[in-house]
Amino acid sequence: MGESARTGRRRDDTPAVTPATPSDLLAAPGYGARRLYQAYLAAWNRHVDPVLTGPQFAVLSAVRAYPGSDQSSLAGAVALDTSTMADLCRRLERRGLIQRVESPHDARRKLLSLTDEGKSVLSQVNRRARRLDKALLDGDDDVDMAALLNALGARWERIAEVDKLR
Repeated sequence: MGESARTGRRRDDTPAVTPATPSDLLAAPGYGARRLYQAYLAAWNRHVDPVLTGPQFAVLSAVRAYPGSDQSSLAGAVALDTSTMADLCRRLERRGLIQRVESPHDARRKLLSLTDEGKSVLSQVNRRARRLDKALLDGDDDVDMAALLNALGARWERIAEVDKLR
């Protein structure tokens, strides 16, 4: 069965009715994943930071955990492809949050470190992000929702790599 219809108001103040979600969409895991992600983005923007994105936060966290690592190596740790990682790192560098320097052994490799401003921003955002995590994951103490979501993500990544589904 689909979700119940939602109502709102149109510009002319007449009720607007959004049709219920079709049951085949509700049964599709991709639809549920997209809804989760959309809700997460909205919650992040409202409760954590409207400027620093979740992926940028992940990069800052990884740079804090592995200072001096190259951006290509850290891309996998934060579930980003290398071109997206390079773009995010350029933006974070322009904002003065990270420093990128060429590796003395290979000029193509960019080694990353947090600036003082990056450390400060990460510390502030991290406190708000942990509060959001708690709000999102509170509930049934018998279920480790974060572990479940990460296991599901790992499974879906493996499936994405197979040439042919059974």
